[in-house]
Amino acid sequence: MESWKLVVMLIPLVVIELGLMIIALVDLTRRTSVRGGNKIVWALVILLISLIGPIVYLLWGREPEVDGTD
Repeated sequence: MESWKLVVMLIPLVVIELGLMIIALVDLTRRTSVRGGNKIVWALVILLISLIGPIVYLLWGREPEVDGTD
């Protein structure tokens, strides 16, 4: 019975982690450039460094988009 309590407590964390990964990967595919210039490295960071990887990418890895409306 105790294992079900643990599973129920972990479900929100798993949902948040998957949501962040999906958001970060979709953003990565839509950008023309990223910091460091290598999208493959950022994809690996997002996928392999679970919860922290997507957060690091979303906060630091994205470069501002140039809209060309000067």
